[in-house]
Order: sequence, then structure tokens, then C-alpha cells
Amino acid sequence: MKFIDEAKLYVKAGDGGRGCLSFRREKYVPKGGPDGGNGGRGGDVVFVADNRLTSLLDFQYKREFAAERGEHGMGSLCSGKNGLDLIIKVPIGTIFKDLNTGLLLADLTKDGETFISCKGGRGGKGNAHFATSTHQTPRFAQPGEPGEEMNLKLELKLLADVGIIGFPNAGKSTLISHISAAKPKVADYPFTTLMPHLGIVKFGDFGGFVVADIPGLIEGAHEGKGLGIKFLRHIERTRLFIHVLDLSPFTDRDPIEDFKVVNHELSAFNPELAEREQVVALNKIDITESNEKTPALLKFFEGLGIKVFPISAATGAGLDSLVNYVGREVDRIKAGA
Repeated sequence: MKFIDEAKLYVKAGDGGRGCLSFRREKYVPKGGPDGGNGGRGGDVVFVADNRLTSLLDFQYKREFAAERGEHGMGSLCSGKNGLDLIIKVPIGTIFKDLNTGLLLADLTKDGETFISCKGGRGGKGNAHFATSTHQTPRFAQPGEPGEEMNLKLELKLLADVGIIGFPNAGKSTLISHISAAKPKVADYPFTTLMPHLGIVKFGDFGGFVVADIPGLIEGAHEGKGLGIKFLRHIERTRLFIHVLDLSPFTDRDPIEDFKVVNHELSAFNPELAEREQVVALNKIDITESNEKTPALLKFFEGLGIKVFPISAATGAGLDSLVNYVGREVDRIKAGA
């Protein structure tokens, strides 16, 4: 399924039905009086978070939505039927902004949470409503009020406890595929991952956390290079990062420089991300030459106060220690939230 995390929509609530201008006409009832009924209320446009959805794909082709209008009032004091609300399901983690002003309107983070984006118009009153002892034959009725309408921008921010970050081909997809049931594409060329992947990681007897694999960042991503920073919004909600660094001798990568570059890109996107807790995973230690770099890197990152785990995402070496530590940290951060 194609992953879509942005959408622009036009939504309109239903108009209210107009009130009826009517007078009772029956044989042997010469003064029947006004009997125009009220118009029905227009339907609302309601968005509902649904945990079964994972993308905004449904809005790629249909971008205009309108709720049902209220029925007009009728004679014999018959009121018009209210219009049905339009229920639109979206993934958990969807945020809503006014497309014209950029104002944040809602953020649906729980299954079943709702957001009424547009209220339906009120139905007009029929002439029977205005009859009084001093004005017994009102010859007017109210029109229905128009329903609200607006242009919306929807953005999806995945809900994950942990974000896996790093350069392309550092081993992020291999890592998430080994510690969870997620099955992202794994290949030996850059930008294999073109969309975020979510996985549930189990640790201990009862513990677990949700992890997100984010497409690789390169220097200049905040300026649109590579895949740019399009997917970084998906780690804004995460509690900590697993920063995967490539120790392979078959590339000319400098793990320390890669670490600095990725953190610079995080800071350029959102300064708060650069301050978030990180755990460094020194990947590909299954290659003999990689172990030669490990002692110096351990000393460097421990000097920064960053927890480091030498791992092999391919063979599984070191993954248990990494998962257990990250799981305990997630629980600690949640408890302090």
C-alpha cells in the first residue's frame, strides 16, 4: 500500500432546511391558521481516529466532502428531517490545520477520538413558530442557515516510542526487521526505505514499545537533498532515538561525522529533536575490520554521556542488550511524563 502522510481537503457541513410558509386549509375550518413546520438541521463533518488505518491514501483522489443538508419544513406542522452527519475515518496521529491560516485545529492521538471540523446549519423556523395572540397569521418563515465550510490540511505523525535514525544503508531496516515483526525492504543501495515503518518490540515478560524506522538522512536534507526532511515529522512524537552508525570497512563513512551530520539535520528541522535522548548502535560488528573502530568510538560517545551498543543487525549480535535497555528507558520516560 502506498504511504501518504499529507492531504488537502475541502469540507462542508450540510445547510439547514428552510422553514415552511403554510396555512391550514380544511373544509369546515374557515380559520385554520398557520401550520408551516421547521426545517431540519444540516449534518456535521466529523473526523474519527481509527487504529485500523495507517495512511491518508483515501484522500489522494477524493478531496471534497459534504455532509447531508437538512430537509425543508412542510405543512401540517411537519418538520424537515435533520441531515446525517458525515463521518470520515483517519489514522491515529492525524493532525488538522486550517489550510489558509496554518492554525492547528486538532490532533487525534487515540482510537475513537473525534474532531468536528464543520457544524451543520440550523434549520429555519416555519411560520407556525411565529404565531402569537396578537399576530395570528404570520406570512413569513426563516431560511435555513448555511453549513460551515473550510479548507483543511491533514498531516499524519506516526505514534511511536522510539525512532531509528541514521544515514542510508546504515542498517536501520535490517534492525527493525530483527527486533519486530515489521518487514521493510532491505537492499544494498541507498534510500531503500522510502516510507516510515512501524514495529512492535517485545522485551522482558510483559514489556514492549513501538519503534519507527525513518528513511535515511544525508547532509543537506533540510535543504531538500536526498529524501529531504519529509518524514521527520514521524519522529517528533518519539521519546528517544536509536542512532544507527555504519562501521563497515567497505564504505568511506566516518561514524563520528555521520553522527554530527544527522544531528545537525534534526536540529535544522526542529531544535527540540536534537535535545532528545539518543542511544547509539554501532552496526556491522560481524565484519572483522569493524571491531578495530569500536574501542575509540565507545570512548568518544561515552565521553558525551551517550549509551553505546555494538551490534550486528544482520546476525542479531548485541540486539538483546539494546532492546532491553531501550525498553527500560521508554518505561522510565513514560513514568516521568
